[in-house]
Amino acid sequence: MLSSKEIMMLLEATGTSIYMTLASTLMAYVIGLPLGVLLVVCAPGGLKPKKILYKILDAVVNITRSIPFLILMILATPLVRLIVGKSYGANATIISLTLAAAPFVARLVESSLLEVDKGVIEAAQSMGASVWQIVTKVLIGEARVSLIVGSTIALGTVLGYTAMSGAIGGGGLGDIAIRYGYSRWVPHLLISTVVLLVILMQIIQAAGNRLSKKLDKRQSN
Repeated sequence: MLSSKEIMMLLEATGTSIYMTLASTLMAYVIGLPLGVLLVVCAPGGLKPKKILYKILDAVVNITRSIPFLILMILATPLVRLIVGKSYGANATIISLTLAAAPFVARLVESSLLEVDKGVIEAAQSMGASVWQIVTKVLIGEARVSLIVGSTIALGTVLGYTAMSGAIGGGGLGDIAIRYGYSRWVPHLLISTVVLLVILMQIIQAAGNRLSKKLDKRQSN
């Protein structure tokens, strides 16, 4: 049985994990959404092809995505200390989570936008729409269901990253799992963190599925 102290500790850690997940995903989209749009617009055959810029952005995304999250956290330590003033805790971890998630989000956005029917884009171009209008009203508008599905995947991935960050003082449920479940071998706390992470993942997935279905019905009507 969990003691009242342990329950409070788990509740606080759950709140921290939710905070890190939402804040990091939001910041990742602030960076990743325009980056994904640029990858589509500047690609060969895109709305405004720019070969050199595309190759640079493509390389940056690929290189960043190839670095395992824990190693990226260690590499980002000087930057995190510069911004936050320390390299541990929730706020510090959010910086590393954002750096890890942003290129992933960029690829999700790129994939979603590439699904848009080229005929729709050509129709908008023939009507004299600008690149900005095509991006905001056609690409993002037509791909909104896919973008919601992508954001659900991103949230789930970042939640997993928050758990891993506990290995080096990231806070949240991962920290509880490492400090108590692994280092001190308190099985019921380890199991509790796993159960809570599974519940959070199910909530994220269910909310994403519901929203995407609602938008899909509106789009079909």
